Amino acid sequence: MAKAIVLTETGGPGVLSSTEMPRPEPQGTQLLIEVAAAGVNFIETYQRSGAYPVKLPFPLGGEAAGVVVGLGPSAAGFAVGDRVAFAEGTGTYAQYALVEADKALPVPDGVDLETAAAAALQGLTAHYLINSTFPVASGQTVLAHAGAGGVGLLLIQLLKAKGARVITTVSSAEKEELARGAGADEVLRYDGFAEAVRELTGGTGVDVVYDGVGKSTFDGSLDSLRVRGTMVLFGAASGPVPPLDPQRLNRGGSLFLTRPSVAHYLLTAEERRWRAGELFDAIITGALTVRIGARYPLAEAARAHEALEARRTTGKVLLIP
Repeated sequence: MAKAIVLTETGGPGVLSSTEMPRPEPQGTQLLIEVAAAGVNFIETYQRSGAYPVKLPFPLGGEAAGVVVGLGPSAAGFAVGDRVAFAEGTGTYAQYALVEADKALPVPDGVDLETAAAAALQGLTAHYLINSTFPVASGQTVLAHAGAGGVGLLLIQLLKAKGARVITTVSSAEKEELARGAGADEVLRYDGFAEAVRELTGGTGVDVVYDGVGKSTFDGSLDSLRVRGTMVLFGAASGPVPPLDPQRLNRGGSLFLTRPSVAHYLLTAEERRWRAGELFDAIITGALTVRIGARYPLAEAARAHEALEARRTTGKVLLIP
């Protein structure tokens, strides 16, 4: 038997509790992972609350890092004892979790498992956003919201490595300090950020906005763009964005709008390993620092959700089985 968090009803954080479950058995091409750390992400709060309907009972969590302790009969490319991370698993709020072998990312020497877990989903997200959704070039100006969050801190560092000018938003002085420490050129509060962006860019606007906040920042993000600028909406931490009249994009200056999802940028094992390889290399060389803002025991998953939803977290939140 093993401990796991399985959603049996939807509601507030209080519905989360640890239970004893049979240890999973890997089938087909699956790997069985002994979880060292599991990532906590907003999608799990949406699933828990019922905002994203799931079939109950539902094993929470999709991101983790740990050690391979079992292989399905058709699994290839890994051996017992290998260290891996992944962002496309199931039931990672647990002592043991399953992942398809082609979705497992080898963790190289020089990267500890907690850092690997913290970099998996949000690191892959930051990578695809700035290399594929809107490939940022040196000299461009970028607005990246939530600069002290898990994705935000990684975005800032990776954007600066590309030679971009980075403007970000935060909600407190503590978070401003973290964003500046990551390399942000300008740090704004959310109130009136669009007007401040216009002033900082001489009225031109930014080349691209990376917006994982959603409802509360969306209009201001569009107002921050230059003519033919690109709006990349990749999350909805403040709630979903209402339906949009396409004429809004015309009035804003022939703007581009895209709503990407990480799964569409991890289509093959080769693509996954390319993105993860660049991230892990940057961590090893010290070019990328992954901030773990909080660690909670698995049994305290409810506290982790409360902190995340209250915007009290910075960097990555982990559960430790």
